[in-house]
Amino acid sequence: GTMLITERPGRLRIIRNGVLDPQPITGVPQVRTDGNGGLMDIALHPQFSENHLVYLTYTKPVGGGRGAPALARGRLDGRALVDVKDVVVTDAFDGNSGLNGRVVFGRDGKVYFSTGGNVSKVSQDPASLRGNLLRLNDDGSVPTDNPFAGRQGYRPEIYTLGHRNTLGLIVHPVSGAIWQHENG
Repeated sequence: GTMLITERPGRLRIIRNGVLDPQPITGVPQVRTDGNGGLMDIALHPQFSENHLVYLTYTKPVGGGRGAPALARGRLDGRALVDVKDVVVTDAFDGNSGLNGRVVFGRDGKVYFSTGGNVSKVSQDPASLRGNLLRLNDDGSVPTDNPFAGRQGYRPEIYTLGHRNTLGLIVHPVSGAIWQHENG
């Protein structure tokens, strides 16, 4: 009977038994909301009932009018996120395109985080985290079996590359495959 929702301007809200709590949850990182940026997606850790860990994708303001898709993790404690830390902050670019991000936990327990890449040809650059689907351990470290781990010139976090803007990321309920919907 309870669900968490993100609102683009940077609010994390709770719905209990079909009723929206009027008070947002505190502790959400500051977000940049122009263009296609903002507070984007949310995923609960597979052991949420024990550890209360929540993962958020958002556009991090990094100064000079620039933003970067980011993944943060915090612990839900009542009406507040506490111990919030960035797990990944991607490359920052000028402009307001490619700032989106989605997040899911795969059946393998890994975090899959998509990053926007609608900036020049950055999604084709293996040294950039933009325009990719990243695969991480729940603490943000890189799994040793990632496809580009240990490969010269490639960021080891990359699971797939060459994406413009991922608008949907889900785990298929039967097969467990990661499905990605891309704009462009």
